Amino acid sequence: MAKVSLVSLGCAKNLVDSEIMVGHLHQAGMSVVPDADQADVVIVNTCSFIDSSKEESIGHILEAHRQRGLRKRRGNQKLIVAGCMAQRFSKDLAVELHDEVDAFIGLDEVTRVAPIIEELLGRERAAGEAPVNLVQGRSTYIPDYDTPRFRLTPRHSAYLKIAEGCNHPCTFCIIPRIRGRHRSRTVESVVAEARQLVREGTREINLISQDTTFFGMDTWEDRPGPRSPVDSRRGTALTTLLRELNAIEGDFWIRLLYTHPAHWSDELIRTIAECPKVARYVDMPLQHISDRMLERMQRETSGSYIRDLIARIRAGIPGIAVRTTFIVGFPGENEADVDELAEFIRTTRFERLGVFRYSQEEGTRAAKMEEQIPVKTKEARWHRLMKLQRSIAGELAAAQVGRKLRVLVDEPGVARGEADAPDIDGRVYLPITAPVGDFVEVSITGSEEYDLLALPAGQSPSVRRTARQAQ
Repeated sequence: MAKVSLVSLGCAKNLVDSEIMVGHLHQAGMSVVPDADQADVVIVNTCSFIDSSKEESIGHILEAHRQRGLRKRRGNQKLIVAGCMAQRFSKDLAVELHDEVDAFIGLDEVTRVAPIIEELLGRERAAGEAPVNLVQGRSTYIPDYDTPRFRLTPRHSAYLKIAEGCNHPCTFCIIPRIRGRHRSRTVESVVAEARQLVREGTREINLISQDTTFFGMDTWEDRPGPRSPVDSRRGTALTTLLRELNAIEGDFWIRLLYTHPAHWSDELIRTIAECPKVARYVDMPLQHISDRMLERMQRETSGSYIRDLIARIRAGIPGIAVRTTFIVGFPGENEADVDELAEFIRTTRFERLGVFRYSQEEGTRAAKMEEQIPVKTKEARWHRLMKLQRSIAGELAAAQVGRKLRVLVDEPGVARGEADAPDIDGRVYLPITAPVGDFVEVSITGSEEYDLLALPAGQSPSVRRTARQAQ
């Protein structure tokens, strides 16, 4: 049977798509190998969110083609491009990468990857023949609890995709055109998958979608009777899901990623506070605080709404860590907007924060706006805000020294607390003897900007060799 090597780029949502492809390859009897030298087929699962991700994807495609050119003994190796960039640009790429790529597959072809490979390997490509393009319009696929999947994350941590697509009108974002309209899985489907993950030893379940807080809202239109706009109605499906996940037996975290501020409610805040397995961590991209910018971005929120929401979240969920992201250099942004954003960051003191430079994405409404900001100005604004946040992060980390913390060990000597999501947040460095995949109680002994140093609770401070110190 065929041997396949897969490169997965981009976000966690794309990683789940890669895991589904690998699951179907295994189901078909194909083997997935880490070394492209040994593969009959190389798949590059691409990202297309911003310019830098597209450049990275193109770079990997060209390198994969270059490498197979060096391997003349494997002249029949096939190269498949999958993922968001294929979904978005397959027609253009089929021309630009005519000789490099053998096939393009979209987001809805992830479950058909095995027969697609069999067909590619079963025939010779004629000289001058165009790559096979199997991308079919806007995506409609969504996985279920029994979808074949092989996890590419460590055994103790998993991503669980609860919905696909997005209904939001953000003027800077191309995702709705790539991944289609929002479509939720059922609560029963998500809970069934979560139970299986816990049985397999997962200690951290990261809930992901384009907008986690919109989970289930796409089904409201089918309900009989009038729709109520009041707070108690909003977010009901997500709160139901969280309570059912929290009731699953076992010791594990449930982490909320990719929440949109427009769909938070007091009921959701109360649910998180009452569910001990839900990590005291919220990922909520805000993008800006200036009303001018929020309106131009069509974020469906205002500065006053955001300030009030953060206050309610922090008051309602003691110990919560709020992670957010902002965009600088959006068309029309002026120095007053940046000053307001900087002051907001300074006074709010987010536990976790990232800043993106605005990327003028083809096909978005923002790309056609006047008053595009020069690259140097974007860069200067990015440096200003990140310098401010580094200072805040260092102070918040230093304040943890002397406290006890429950952490999940990711690898020898490296762990994370509830306030740290995998791959994007800080780390806790501790003695390399701590068992991987276990929860450990530690005492924080030091800090290094975004990261913490720790010892198992009760261990003598004289024993201080950590993974960071061993480097």
